[in-house]
Amino acid sequence: MIDIRNTLIIDIETASISGSYNDLDERLKKQWDRKAVFLKNEDQLPTDELFFERAGIFAEFGKVICIAAGLFVKTKSGEMGLRIKAYTGKNEKDILTGIKDLINNKLDSEKLILCAHNGKDFDFPYLCRRYLVNEIEIPKALQISGKKPWEINHIDTMEMWRFGDRRNYSSLDLMASIFGIDSSKKDLDGSMVNKVYYEDKDIKQIEAYCKQDVYVTANLFLKLNLMPVIKESNITFV
Repeated sequence: MIDIRNTLIIDIETASISGSYNDLDERLKKQWDRKAVFLKNEDQLPTDELFFERAGIFAEFGKVICIAAGLFVKTKSGEMGLRIKAYTGKNEKDILTGIKDLINNKLDSEKLILCAHNGKDFDFPYLCRRYLVNEIEIPKALQISGKKPWEINHIDTMEMWRFGDRRNYSSLDLMASIFGIDSSKKDLDGSMVNKVYYEDKDIKQIEAYCKQDVYVTANLFLKLNLMPVIKESNITFV
């Protein structure tokens, strides 16, 4: 039985490393050009537009602009609640350092379980790569090199739903629909983040969206464990 008191729900939002392909140095431009050849481009977007649309999902060409983390807590009435904190800012290094401090110094990193939707294929490896790019030691809970699968305290709600079927990809929004959980995609979705970040310059909207994703993921995690969901009134933002 999973001890949800030691489970940290996380979600990250990412953007392209720069707001324009033309701002890249020549070496990175060449590397992106090589990468772009292998990307699906049904709309036949030119290289610069494809960079703006797609670069943020690759740790080599993107950066972390927001991390939200949610911890299960008991409310005064004895009900299950969720305490959510977001780390944002203009400096990726500060964002990464902030969540690292939470994981290493404010929680029991030995017992801590990290949970995210598609976390094993996206959030966790993306974070590890960006820590190294920023010359920061990877937080203890994300250090998985050399560990056996059963020694890694990571939960992926997408993996829980797959039941071994690696061909299956179910978005968080789809899973929320199936289980009757309110969607986090009402005003914003992942494909819009780069525009909101660089053109609208509205990091607060991105932060709110990231926090809502954590709430949805937490309730999906509970649903997949046949547990009652958390009421919106029992969410605390810190």
